[in-house]
Amino acid sequence: MENVKDKVIIITGASSGIGEETAKVLAEKGAKVVLSARREEKLESLASEIGENAAYLKSDVSSLEDMKDLVKLAKDKFGKVDVVFANAGIMPGGNMSELKVDDWMGMVDINIKGVLNTMAAVLPDFIQQKSGHIIVTSSIAGTKSVPGNAVYSGTKHFVRALIDSFRSESVMEDTNIRTTIIYPGAIKTELLNTIAPSETKSMVEEFYKNVGLEADAIANAVVYAISQPDNIDVSDIIVRPSKES
Repeated sequence: MENVKDKVIIITGASSGIGEETAKVLAEKGAKVVLSARREEKLESLASEIGENAAYLKSDVSSLEDMKDLVKLAKDKFGKVDVVFANAGIMPGGNMSELKVDDWMGMVDINIKGVLNTMAAVLPDFIQQKSGHIIVTSSIAGTKSVPGNAVYSGTKHFVRALIDSFRSESVMEDTNIRTTIIYPGAIKTELLNTIAPSETKSMVEEFYKNVGLEADAIANAVVYAISQPDNIDVSDIIVRPSKES
């Protein structure tokens, strides 16, 4: 596809779900993908399936050094970085009254610091080359208040404010860095596995089973954003089942 072929694209959270499917779809369209996640065996399997246009590094988005190593791998293997898809995220829900503080901090580490670390690692190259594309997975929860998931929702609102503000900065600084925020609704991934068993979780799982979309719905949205001409910035994309309110 035009403007996708031969682009070098870093994907975090690539061991399953949205990240895995996006890597496959992009590779099919001629992109070179650099995969990041904490489960090395999953990355190795995916990279082997894709072939020579894939590289991977077991890495944790909560570590800035890991993200710098990931960017270095992309440049060493493929010579450059064109796009980063900051997709890693967790969602261990629950009311704040339950005081699951470790879960709160885990979401801050992955959903917030993970995006910041990924950006910090790649921005020096994007600024120097005066081009680049930062794509971030937010959530429908980043567009509204979500009782029972307040901290998760808060992390996704942070992503929305961060990327929108950065987009304006990039315009003012003339760095030509495009940004896209993806807001998935009910998508069939491993994200629900991070929620502790409860009646609410069972209801959500049933809803996802009945009406949830496959991960390729988001992969196709990512491809659409990347494939646009360089003077077009697809800033926000909401993707949800037609039966999701």
